[in-house]
Amino acid sequence: MCSPQESGMTSLSARMLTRSRSLGPRAGPRGCGEEPAPLRRREAAAEARKSHSPVKRPRKAQRLRVAYEGSDSEKGGGAEPLKVPVWEPQGWQQQLVNIRAMRNKKDAPVDHLGTEHCYDSSAPPKVRRYQVLLSLMLSSQTKDQVTAGAMQRLRARGLTVDSILQTDDATLGKLIYPVGFWRSKVKYIKQTSAILQQRYGGDIPASVAELVALPGVGPKMAHLAMAVAWGTVSGIAVDTHVHRIANRLRWTKKATKSPEETRAALEEWLPSTERPPHPHRELWHEINGLLVGFGQQTCLPVRPRCQACLNQALCPAAQGL
Repeated sequence: MCSPQESGMTSLSARMLTRSRSLGPRAGPRGCGEEPAPLRRREAAAEARKSHSPVKRPRKAQRLRVAYEGSDSEKGGGAEPLKVPVWEPQGWQQQLVNIRAMRNKKDAPVDHLGTEHCYDSSAPPKVRRYQVLLSLMLSSQTKDQVTAGAMQRLRARGLTVDSILQTDDATLGKLIYPVGFWRSKVKYIKQTSAILQQRYGGDIPASVAELVALPGVGPKMAHLAMAVAWGTVSGIAVDTHVHRIANRLRWTKKATKSPEETRAALEEWLPSTERPPHPHRELWHEINGLLVGFGQQTCLPVRPRCQACLNQALCPAAQGL
């Protein structure tokens, strides 16, 4: 038989058990890590929505591909650089061979009266160079025979910078007459001689830029002076003969209007030294005397002697005559 105290405790336990069963799982105490049921349902619904929504994948960035021409080191040590074709007139080498054949006697005025033959070879180097420059200044718009005669008269009086500066203008004019534009040349010769005495010690400059800066000295004279006086080929000397013949043979990519324009056009394609079989022949130096003599004897300014020219069948100008 239970005591009243035990009977009361039994009754309390029974009531608590009855209450726990009536509440069901919601009222039960939470275990370790256990979440309430409403929270679990919300998470399950969110997971369901996430599983049905489309997955957004990151878009791949498009790369712009640019092709660059690789260097020789990138392509390989044996790769050769691209060569840009250089324009050159058709058949020019055969035309040159024919002109040399027609000029093999070297009997044109330029061959024995040109600049190379007008100075005193026994004079000191500085005086020789001055005489070369002076003969070139006199030769402008003047035949070789007239230039040679004027140089002979000047040399007879002792042709130096000092002697020219001591000669009055009237006397100098008589000595160089009848060269073309002799009055202007008297002035230019005096001015240039004074500059040479003051700045170059009586010698002539050793560069084209300094030479053309002298009064009365043009590009053709400068290049010839560099070749004859200094032994340096600085460019092609183009006078009226070279200018005329180069255009007749179509040795310029397009027609040129001045000797200086012709010089630039020729130097764009004409090699400075000849290719085999004569690799050491300087074409830039040779071309002036070669074409000047050819122009004096065969390819005349008026009534060229095409019938006697070996290039008659190769010359574009001859086809129109």
